[in-house]
Amino acid sequence: MTKNNNTPLSGRFNIGQDWASVVTGFLLILFVVITGYAIATPSFGGKVGWNRDHDFSGMFGASSLWTSVLFTLVLFAVIAIIGILLSGEKIRKYFTGFIAIFLLAILAQFVSSYAGFKNLGLETVLFSLVIGLLIGNLIRLPEWLRSGVQTELYVKIGLVLLGATILFKDILSAGAFGLIQAVIVVTVVWYFAFWLSRKMKVDDEFSTMLASAVSICGVSAAIATAGAINGDKKKLSFIISLVLIIAIPMMIFLPVIARWMGLSEVVTGAWLGGTIDTTGAVVAAGTIAGETGLKYATIVKFSQNVLLGLAAFAISIFWAYRSRGAGEKGQHVPARIIWDRFPKFVLGFILASLVFSFILSPETAQSSGKVIKSFSTFWFNLAFISIGLETRFADFKHMESKKPFYSFLIAQTFNIFFTLGVSYLLFQLISPK
Repeated sequence: MTKNNNTPLSGRFNIGQDWASVVTGFLLILFVVITGYAIATPSFGGKVGWNRDHDFSGMFGASSLWTSVLFTLVLFAVIAIIGILLSGEKIRKYFTGFIAIFLLAILAQFVSSYAGFKNLGLETVLFSLVIGLLIGNLIRLPEWLRSGVQTELYVKIGLVLLGATILFKDILSAGAFGLIQAVIVVTVVWYFAFWLSRKMKVDDEFSTMLASAVSICGVSAAIATAGAINGDKKKLSFIISLVLIIAIPMMIFLPVIARWMGLSEVVTGAWLGGTIDTTGAVVAAGTIAGETGLKYATIVKFSQNVLLGLAAFAISIFWAYRSRGAGEKGQHVPARIIWDRFPKFVLGFILASLVFSFILSPETAQSSGKVIKSFSTFWFNLAFISIGLETRFADFKHMESKKPFYSFLIAQTFNIFFTLGVSYLLFQLISPK
């Protein structure tokens, strides 16, 4: 397609990247729901993962794997191209770059499926980031590859789809105490982490993303907050790396400490779910705690996930005021400014959650939700491949990363003790099980 063909087309259909992510996200959702599409993104070794003794010839020779790869490639490429056109950007040379990033995301899926990594609760986005960083720092990116780097679009589409996987009904049916704990912990820990970061001279942008990651739900919260405030992608990748690395010792030691303290499985589960930042690590730690511990860890974790959309909404308004200096006495921020700066993908996230929670039948929501969840995760993988490709290791030297690192550790320590107290109060003293 020539330049002359691209320019009018882009200008004619330019609705902005935020709205483009909502439109394309719902195109995917409607496609899955209406057609009953059931081919998830490629998976290697199932829930258990693969190990050194795995029969790779059998795994890579399976027609289902290649069908999944092909269908995912075509579907994601079509959606991405639509998103780029609606964003008013050019698609020249894009497809070649997209294929390369897609294949790198498949590689990250494969590496993260190793049984040892699965047991540690390491998520695919970490490996996507590492692979992107290695390539981006070892070679100079050619233009055809750089054209496939569309980090913001990938992140926002993934977040819209993520809303379809967070169901209010699951939380409400599980009991009110999980939601009460989530509200208390998210509010107090977020404020403490933000206050602490500012006291340590960490900038507002870093502080906001860090506070969300510690208090709400780790990776997803950091990504959503970065989108809401248009945060620096390098700072986001730093925070995501911290979240995923710190979650490992917490996953291993917190269940052991809970057993040593003589906590019930219910309190242990609520503590783990409210403290550990990644869903995979929560499940792994809950499994160590026992069947009941796993149940309550999942309930509390999902309760915090539900608050993600509302938190992103509040943060975007807070950021609009803060960026305009609304903290100064007598200054007013017009509603128009708030709306212009408000991330529209948050509306898509909330709408998707409401549709799957209250409009679709439980059977449809469950079956479609599994596929959409795999789609959401894969969009995040594409995004973190892109972030890695754009980031140079030298950039971290200029970020004064020690202060955010110490702030994260202190905030997470506060989170551990505060959430333990709230969990014990709610699930042991007020509502003993």
